[in-house]
Amino acid sequence: MDPRRQRLADARLYLVCGDQPDAFLKAALRGGVDIVQLRIKDGDDASILAAGHRFKAIIERHRALFILNDRPDLVAAVDADGAHVGQDDVPVAEARRMVGSDRLLGMSTHTPEQIDAVAHAELDYIGVGPVNETPTKPGRRAVGLELVRYAAEHAAVPFFAIGGISTLNVGATRAAGGERVAVVRALTESAEPESAARELRRRLTQPHEVTVGTT
Repeated sequence: MDPRRQRLADARLYLVCGDQPDAFLKAALRGGVDIVQLRIKDGDDASILAAGHRFKAIIERHRALFILNDRPDLVAAVDADGAHVGQDDVPVAEARRMVGSDRLLGMSTHTPEQIDAVAHAELDYIGVGPVNETPTKPGRRAVGLELVRYAAEHAAVPFFAIGGISTLNVGATRAAGGERVAVVRALTESAEPESAARELRRRLTQPHEVTVGTT
């Protein structure tokens, strides 16, 4: 397995964020973030490239993976590790052609049918959600833990549960089979992103608790 895909396989905590200050990014990475996705939905190429180069330098120093949202055409320009696309963005085959075979390609999924379709696509991972209602995806109905359970049983590639996940509910997500999670507000709105990331990672990697019943 090549180094990027090995690091993807080992990853547990994935941060999705806009153009954040250096101090925030470094704190999140120190706390245990494995992958950072830069998501600038309405920015022009120049602003995405400027943020991308800055993100790349910081993320590389922490030996994490850097993913660019929605812009596979700019991945090579910022030397990102890959791209992430939505169901209505660039088609997977075209995105794969843009990023090449050596870089990573992920996609958002929201239904069992979309998860099943991954088996026939050139994808390295998927996002599954939104698990909970979240303002980062207005108008998108929460899929709940049932889709996480479905992905745990059927996904052909590694998946990250996403959508309103925090330290308060990550345990339930993990219990449903979501061993990897992607977060936004759990870190971007935290007063202490390093501590928040460390706690999320602890809850994702600690041994599963076994409850012994009494008679």
